Amino acid sequence: MDKLTRVKALNPANPNKATAIFGGKASGILNWNDLAYPHFYTLRQRIRSLFWTANEVDMTQDVKQFSTLSAQEQDAFLKIIGLLATLDGPQTTIALKIADYTTDPAVKSLMATIADQESEHNHSYAYVLSSVTTLDKQIESFEMGRTDEVLMRRNERIVEVYNNFVENPTIETTLKAMVYTTLLEGLFFYSGFAFFYNLARNQKMVGTSTMVSYINRDELQHGKAISDIFRAALAENPEYNTEEFTEWIYDQFRHSVEQETLWSEYVLKDIDGIDLEEMAGYVKYRANKMLRMLGLSEIYPEHTKNPMRWIKAYVDSFDDTKTDFFEQASRQYVKTSDLNGFDDL
Repeated sequence: MDKLTRVKALNPANPNKATAIFGGKASGILNWNDLAYPHFYTLRQRIRSLFWTANEVDMTQDVKQFSTLSAQEQDAFLKIIGLLATLDGPQTTIALKIADYTTDPAVKSLMATIADQESEHNHSYAYVLSSVTTLDKQIESFEMGRTDEVLMRRNERIVEVYNNFVENPTIETTLKAMVYTTLLEGLFFYSGFAFFYNLARNQKMVGTSTMVSYINRDELQHGKAISDIFRAALAENPEYNTEEFTEWIYDQFRHSVEQETLWSEYVLKDIDGIDLEEMAGYVKYRANKMLRMLGLSEIYPEHTKNPMRWIKAYVDSFDDTKTDFFEQASRQYVKTSDLNGFDDL
């Protein structure tokens, strides 16, 4: 299996329009009006339109409210921030690593934009914690990714797939890393997001929920972009489009749903307003959506509808209809500080 090599910054002997996403040729000169995949321009525009920074969000009320949360809510709050920080931290690295090895300068630019947003997500978790709790609690929350046994067990396959890509960059390991990136962006965060949205619908920690809404909206766009790049790269390399690889993807999704459900039971079991059975159904619903985005079939036919309808006030989502690659129409996204405004996006 041929190893991918880091792409040179500039190679004028090659054409400007990339001949392939990975393992191809390109000069390094990016002309957005002359792309191998013009759709990538639309993806970048969507992602760029979401620009925000953590310190735009007013945390004044959250500072006052955190101490009034129940002990169970405070514990879940800190554990879930720890989870989100653990998952978002490597996303910056993975996006930049994919940028290192792609020969398509449009993909490189997309990955740089995604990496910047992931970096801001990680900053936002530190910003939230510094607003509501002491430094020792902040450090403890961020240490969870390497100390909490349930969280470490949950993340074992992520660690394996991501590190395998970093240590042995091939087209196959890159494709597998992109599968896990879509899982992170579209599935792994969602029990955590639901916790914060549940607080917000009870008028608690609305600043944190607003921040999470911005992150959630970014992740949906990142998941769409990565899944489109994955499908394009797989079409360019049909030798990897095998039953074995497809079954590997399905296995990762089943395992991820199982781990996300176990995590939900661990961290949300004593939280008023969260129905764990409903949460498990929501995770399967999200898995179906992400599989469709990758061009695959649903594996949970009994979970094609969102069982947590109340969450829609806080989450933007793509249409349930399955569309052909690159055919989905462009939509405009704008920032809003009003949580209920997400219904209009």
